[in-house]
Amino acid sequence: MSRKRSSSADEALKVLQQDAGSLICPNDSSSDDEDLIHLENAEDGDSDYCPPSSDSDEDYESLISKLPRSQKHRRSPPGLLQPLSPGLQTSNRKRSLSTQRTSAPAIKCGKGGSVDSVEEDRWYDREEEDIKPSPLKFMPTRTPGPTFDITTAWSPLSLFQLFFSPSVIRKIIDNTNANAAKRKEAGMKFKWEVLTVKDFYIFLAIITFTGLVSVHHRADYWRKKWPYNFCFPSDHMTRDRFEAILWSLHLSDPKEDEENDSKRKTLEYDRLFKLKPFYTELVTACKVHFQPYQNLSIDERMVASKSRISMRQYMKNKPTKWGFKLFVLADAATGYTWNFFIYTGRNKSPTGRGLSFSAVMDLLHFPLLGSGYMLYTDNFYTSPALFTELSKKNFGCCGTIRKNHIDFPRTQNNDLPKKPERGDLRWIRSGKLLFVKWMDTREVAMCSTVHQAYSGQTVRRRVKLDGEWQIIAIPVPDTVKDYNRSMGGVDLSDALIGSYSVGHKTMKWYKTLFYHFMDIAVVNSYLLHKELHKLRNDQTQTKPFTHKAFREQLAKEMLEFVGATVTPPPPSTTCVPLFFEGLRKYCKRCFKDGKPRVKTNIYCRGCQVPLCLTQKKNCFRQWHDGK
Repeated sequence: MSRKRSSSADEALKVLQQDAGSLICPNDSSSDDEDLIHLENAEDGDSDYCPPSSDSDEDYESLISKLPRSQKHRRSPPGLLQPLSPGLQTSNRKRSLSTQRTSAPAIKCGKGGSVDSVEEDRWYDREEEDIKPSPLKFMPTRTPGPTFDITTAWSPLSLFQLFFSPSVIRKIIDNTNANAAKRKEAGMKFKWEVLTVKDFYIFLAIITFTGLVSVHHRADYWRKKWPYNFCFPSDHMTRDRFEAILWSLHLSDPKEDEENDSKRKTLEYDRLFKLKPFYTELVTACKVHFQPYQNLSIDERMVASKSRISMRQYMKNKPTKWGFKLFVLADAATGYTWNFFIYTGRNKSPTGRGLSFSAVMDLLHFPLLGSGYMLYTDNFYTSPALFTELSKKNFGCCGTIRKNHIDFPRTQNNDLPKKPERGDLRWIRSGKLLFVKWMDTREVAMCSTVHQAYSGQTVRRRVKLDGEWQIIAIPVPDTVKDYNRSMGGVDLSDALIGSYSVGHKTMKWYKTLFYHFMDIAVVNSYLLHKELHKLRNDQTQTKPFTHKAFREQLAKEMLEFVGATVTPPPPSTTCVPLFFEGLRKYCKRCFKDGKPRVKTNIYCRGCQVPLCLTQKKNCFRQWHDGK
């Protein structure tokens, strides 16, 4: 009896398929929701829309009565029921758009209403092989690396002057002098002398020095008492002169500032005017003097600030939670800051697709970059719309994605179990877009346009098996492997900036960003120095400077550039007893007295001879008294 029912049900299904030009989906045991039937119209080129059947409703009901109970509650094929009211049609359309992907298969109908193929929308595991996308053809507009003449000698100062050019320094000096004169006219009493190029370079050298030597108060750099008895900077500039320059420091023209301030609460008002033109020229210099390698990364950067200004942002997931937010494009291999802009607050997106989309498109200067680049982003920027748009420009993309994103697959068919094992993965492909779920310590969702789902790569993890910690190899998707390798470009740049940052507390918000701009210039100069050493590939050449040594040499060359000599303190020749570190030597005084085997761990700093100095024997005093 059951066989007859199943055969009659099959016949009914075939008749419905031929009449309605659609396929009733088999029941999905993993979900109790109703499945939608997808039809592809004739615009696809390889299929035609299946017209509804002209059979009467009575014939349709007789066919439905022959179906099993599990199939009777399926949605009826289009064209066989009475049309819905306009309100219901609108609500159903919205619901179908909100559920971008369902567990129902997509139907391809050939000419005449025949079913050609069924494409199941489900997650695949790592045993099911994915297609391997063709690799990108890397075609940069310039040779990756430094774009200037690498055959000439480049000192740390000459590299720094690529970003702090003579024209930029001249504008800052003129604007600072104008701002100081404006303050004097306003009745402020302070000693001021006209700022010169020599004074400004000494000022920059002191700022660089403060990043190397940290004290609690800036005035401690000029103290002469121990332990603050520094020779520099007091030998080259007084504290009052330094404070006067820092107090009057101004990057823009004060007269133009007044004109811009008069435009407040209008569309013509520029909130970053006090940083210009230095801000724009620094960004241009970063892009001109270096061509990134193939892998790029985009992320946010926070510049700590407590200023009361609306541009200050809060990011709870950053180590620096309050401050100015910068969107940064960095080279993944070197950490070079290639492009950045300051976020000034909520504004209407020029692209109409949100901040994350427009930020990426603004940072990627396509005419200067070229094509074939690989971009890595986090889940704030990753979206199928952005990846599809960049794929049209021959840019590959890979990044983490939020599972509640509107375009993320919603199907639960063959999804990860509720308690997946470490290394389990699922993937699904939609054209060039690849979506991957992978289980590590927690579930990770990825999206990519250039990767294969799984190619057999593994990663080592420390897990506890049978009460013992062991290191095992677990499968890892290609997207995760490359993401971990190349996403840290901005983080590397942040680490280099934070290690010897020159930032100090200030009452003006634009001075905080001036400190950060100087950090960017120094770090980019250091990275160019390393790239030059790598490209020359000269075995006889000395090793490149470390980051600390580069900053020390830069401060020294700044002083020498303006004729300020750096005189090291004379070595001390005072006779003082000191201890050897971890060794003992024969006493010189005892040796002269005929006792050659007496050892001591004390020596004279001025005479540089080992001498006994104990409660019973004082060769140190006898040696110096004998002189």
